Amino acid sequence: MAEQIFETVVTTTSPAGAVHVAPMGVRYAGEHVVLMPFKPSTTLDNIASTGVAVLNLLTDVRVIAGCVTGRRDWPTVPVAEVAGVQPVRLACALGHVVLRLVERHDDSLRPVLRLARVREQQHAPFLGFNRAQAAVIEGAVLVSRLRMLPADKIDAEMRYLQIAIDKTAGPAELEAWGWLQQAVVGHRTAPAGVAA
Repeated sequence: MAEQIFETVVTTTSPAGAVHVAPMGVRYAGEHVVLMPFKPSTTLDNIASTGVAVLNLLTDVRVIAGCVTGRRDWPTVPVAEVAGVQPVRLACALGHVVLRLVERHDDSLRPVLRLARVREQQHAPFLGFNRAQAAVIEGAVLVSRLRMLPADKIDAEMRYLQIAIDKTAGPAELEAWGWLQQAVVGHRTAPAGVAA
């Protein structure tokens, strides 16, 4: 059986207090949360510097689609200080978990960070996912791999995901899906050698 990975959004702060928001797949290992950010990574740098991160649990998939399409400025709210660090959570999070780094296994590509849960809080009830939210998450993964996957694979998967968008999307999912579609078009129409 494959190891389960859960799609979340991680907020970190630099030692100077600059906030960074990043969608990230996480693994749960008992009471610990395991992150494997790629190098180089602002998330990795911030956790290495401060030892603190916040796991945001949410259903507003605009945050995930927004981050992979260059929209990283999301409202945040400060949470209780940890070891002299002022962490923040996303204002739209249904719940958050403050994490403290307890172990790091270095790797040239993806270090493994094991973090302990310091504090957890719920802010709103989880009512469930609709299929369009799942489609946006899958679409965001595709957009994050535009430079790695063949165009025909991207097109085929986006067409399939469009079915869920057409049947179950609300305004938030439609907005997020539009950003993802724009990113695909932008990638295809960007001059050679220029990042879209």
